[in-house]
Amino acid sequence: MAYFNSRELAATALFSGLWGILNGLFSPIVFQMFGLPVLCDMIGFAALSLTFWWVRKFGAVTAVGVAATVLNFILNPGGIYFLGFTAAAFSFDLLANLVGDKRIFNNRLVTAVSLLTVSILSAAVAGFVIGTFFMNMQQLFAWGGVLGWVGLHAAGGLVGGLIGVSLLEGLSARNIRNNYLTKSANFPA
Repeated sequence: MAYFNSRELAATALFSGLWGILNGLFSPIVFQMFGLPVLCDMIGFAALSLTFWWVRKFGAVTAVGVAATVLNFILNPGGIYFLGFTAAAFSFDLLANLVGDKRIFNNRLVTAVSLLTVSILSAAVAGFVIGTFFMNMQQLFAWGGVLGWVGLHAAGGLVGGLIGVSLLEGLSARNIRNNYLTKSANFPA
């Protein structure tokens, strides 16, 4: 039996496409306008949170990160910095699965605190990798060096995590995941 079923693969592909395409097309524009990694983090950590909520298996979030990286390189061949987000996706996957989906999705407060913490820490990993390996020195030191860049990405992870938690709370309130998994009459299979 396969590790991921077809629905989990479809969700992984959906969130990969969402992150990769939106990031590849719009994040460079926003970065040129403001010089901040705002949109990358917002899109990315919302997509990673939703992937973990939907699939709840180790490897799905990493797969989203890898596929989004490939899409990003297709749309933005110079966007080598996105490898930092690949590392962040792996760290998100690892941290979230260490805590465990049964604990994270136990109640609304635990869900919010856990996913926000995982998003912030993972975004900090992205900031560290990008700041250490891919940023030019002038831009890097304008924002306080590597630690400043880590802080900017951590703040972006907070915003992206808030977006992700808000979306999954809305979907949960409407019982979307449970209806989909149980193939109810109200939600076609």
